[in-house]
Amino acid sequence: MTTTRHSAPHPDVHRRPGPAEGPAARPPTAAETAAAAELAEVLARMRALAAALPAEDGVAVFNGVYLAVTEAVAGRIGDGTFQDPAAAGELDRCFARRYFAAVDAATAGLRPPACWRPLFQLRRHPGVHPLQFALAGINAHIGHDLALAVLDTCRALECEPAALETDFERVGGVLTSLEERIRERLMPGPDVLDVADPLTHLVGSWSLDKARDGAWVAARALWSVRRLPDVTEELIERLDAGVGLVGRMLLTPLPG
Repeated sequence: MTTTRHSAPHPDVHRRPGPAEGPAARPPTAAETAAAAELAEVLARMRALAAALPAEDGVAVFNGVYLAVTEAVAGRIGDGTFQDPAAAGELDRCFARRYFAAVDAATAGLRPPACWRPLFQLRRHPGVHPLQFALAGINAHIGHDLALAVLDTCRALECEPAALETDFERVGGVLTSLEERIRERLMPGPDVLDVADPLTHLVGSWSLDKARDGAWVAARALWSVRRLPDVTEELIERLDAGVGLVGRMLLTPLPG
């Protein structure tokens, strides 16, 4: 953040303290430093993908959205937003790994999870709008990957999902705050679209908040049956298929 100085004989007199100044300033904790390092690795991979993919590629569109969200989360690691910065960093890292695994599978000619297949199959379709690509990627990542990332984090930290709930909600708050900006940036003009417009109807049928709530319920359900591998596997398969179906609908090619 740039500090504004007012003209005066002594410029420091009226200067507002910067983020590293003032009585509340403190060095980052070890947990915050570790979380920041983990997120830096995630951001580096996303930026590498952004540099390698054509801008019009549907995966590139989602990657740009995800990069903006992760940058926002990383910027809040040390500002007191998160109750447990280390847990928040681990959750974000486990979450990103799921996306990277889908990208790597598709790149290698393998089948990514069902929730991701529509995006990879239609990533270059001329009848799909960039906003549809963004929402389909968010749907796959929130609806399926987030629930599994909660389980991954609980196993890594040897904790129950309840220990992550506060920071899960705070990460969700970052996502919600960015959703409107994403829609505004990717939605075509004019500023107010006809409610009968197919794109307006399609994107209005999906809710990030509901997807996030569903992910938390799925995570708790999967954690409760984690010692029943057959049940766990079936639940994950059905979650994957259901989220994939929603993604395919979000990517319905539209006229014009």
